[in-house]
Amino acid sequence: MTELHESAGTGPGDAHFAVFADRADAAAVARSFARAGSRTLTHASGRPWLVGHWHDDDILAVHACGASLAVVGCCPIDAGDLRRRAARLRDLAELDTLARSLPGSFHLVGALDGRLRVQGTASGLRLVFHAEIDGVRVAATRADLLASALDLDPDVAEVAVRLLWPTPYPLSETSMWRAVTAVRPGDALVVADDGRGLRHTRWWTPPEPVRPLAEAAPLIRQALEEAVGARTRQGGVVSCDLSGGLDSTSICFLADRSAARVVASTWPGRDPADTDLPWAERAIGCLPDAEHVVWDADASPLVYDNLLGIDDLLDEPTIGVMDRSRVLHHLPGLAARGSRLHLTGIGGDHVAWCSEAYYHRLLRTRPLFAVRQVRGFRALWQWPLGGTVRALADARPYPVWLADAARRLRDAPPPPVATALGWGMAPRLFDWMTPQAERLARQRLLDAAATASPLHPDRGLHADLEQIRSCTRVIRQWDGMAARTGLPMASPFLDDRVIEACLAVRPGDRVSPWRYKPVLATALRGIVPEECLRRGTKATASMDAANGLREHRADLLALWDDARLAQLGLVDRDALRHLALRPASRGLSEAVLYSTIAAEVWLRGLARGHTPVPQP
Repeated sequence: MTELHESAGTGPGDAHFAVFADRADAAAVARSFARAGSRTLTHASGRPWLVGHWHDDDILAVHACGASLAVVGCCPIDAGDLRRRAARLRDLAELDTLARSLPGSFHLVGALDGRLRVQGTASGLRLVFHAEIDGVRVAATRADLLASALDLDPDVAEVAVRLLWPTPYPLSETSMWRAVTAVRPGDALVVADDGRGLRHTRWWTPPEPVRPLAEAAPLIRQALEEAVGARTRQGGVVSCDLSGGLDSTSICFLADRSAARVVASTWPGRDPADTDLPWAERAIGCLPDAEHVVWDADASPLVYDNLLGIDDLLDEPTIGVMDRSRVLHHLPGLAARGSRLHLTGIGGDHVAWCSEAYYHRLLRTRPLFAVRQVRGFRALWQWPLGGTVRALADARPYPVWLADAARRLRDAPPPPVATALGWGMAPRLFDWMTPQAERLARQRLLDAAATASPLHPDRGLHADLEQIRSCTRVIRQWDGMAARTGLPMASPFLDDRVIEACLAVRPGDRVSPWRYKPVLATALRGIVPEECLRRGTKATASMDAANGLREHRADLLALWDDARLAQLGLVDRDALRHLALRPASRGLSEAVLYSTIAAEVWLRGLARGHTPVPQP
């Protein structure tokens, strides 16, 4: 492969690119994607193959026997092994096996006999989009790359859908531009040799949750060791979150066993009842070779900090903007201590625990066991008996549930037990959202319900997969933000191999009212000290959120003064200003601002960039 352009300031962890077939007409389109500082990898013919931005540490590309393979992201495969696999490649479908065998988190791109295959991760952390440009099918890792090339306006109805809290599957996974198509996680895009024909092919399905924990624990441990090892094998210094919770503590101890030197980072909460620091100090006492940095809780940004100053170009709204300042605040200090990569425990809650909704099926297959467990959950979460019985008796299929939710967007939220034991949290619209927003969002929901299938027939596994994908949509944006500060982040719990190992565990062994995260406590026994595994709680940032709402209300007022959402007719500006002036009002305590802020900040970002802003 030859590089036609050198990079200009792209750091590790911030790779984004478009992919082109080996055709003359595709090469003409590829030239429109070349920008100052972009890089190009070519097909064997010399025509452009990948055009975008990446760091040398983020990409491995080979060509052998007429086949080309590129791995972009974190993957411990070496060039010789990848070249041998390329030489043996006779059909792009063979990449299914390769993708399912490698640890890490990466995009996989293959080219063979004029055909093209592009895929991201099953977790949704790395996505693929495609669009037709001048008659040529182009794939990309970001939707806005394609939208900008087509000079597209975002779809106003899509913006209305993203105002829902939460946005349910499958609407949560669509592109914000009508002519840009999203490839769902676990699918690969295959482009025919004519450069136009295409199909989505399934390469990943979740494992059935049937493995006993005793049998699964060594596999989970191995998957986590390989995930952390893929990031630490180069040695040097890596930093790790150390909140004292099971997730970050596990990653910290695994990293400490590697060739890298660990800087452990603890960020105590402002709440006097927060117990993170004592638990972190207990853990660091068992890590004598790690450096421990404890940040000043009062110096850390609050939720809602600097919303007006966010200049990241994002390809979709993300609630991650609320915590952007908090997530990035400590990274320069860790980089100054020599860290080349920051490891987080994010995702542990989503893979090491699971939805109680599994007990909807277990009640029908293992009734005595399920009744005993549900009694425990009722005591733990204070579920009322009547609501629990109604939730367990609700047998609506997913499309019916989705259509019913579409008709009740203004209703009060269902009781927590209905969410916990059902298909998920029903989407809502709040008082400051206009009738036009309601009409657009409801119609999209009803259209989706007509053809929707759940992520899995078992509502528990559906809920788990949806929560994992909702998490990765946020982390995907945070990772890009962090990389642009100079210190990339990684979340090993969200690697596909780790997710597979955890999802395979029987639900009764994963979620229990009697034990906290038994998966981690069992899998990491012998690596994480027993005294650290005994923690059965986690801190929340509720005080930081409440204080942030009060201290940053001037920014919120400014945000709504010239709100793009109001210009589109989707929100009532005066209602939002009223809430900003009264952050402790009952109206706000019974509603959620996150999705509205996310959409507004995203529209402002488009105005700063080159992508057109939609018109009402």
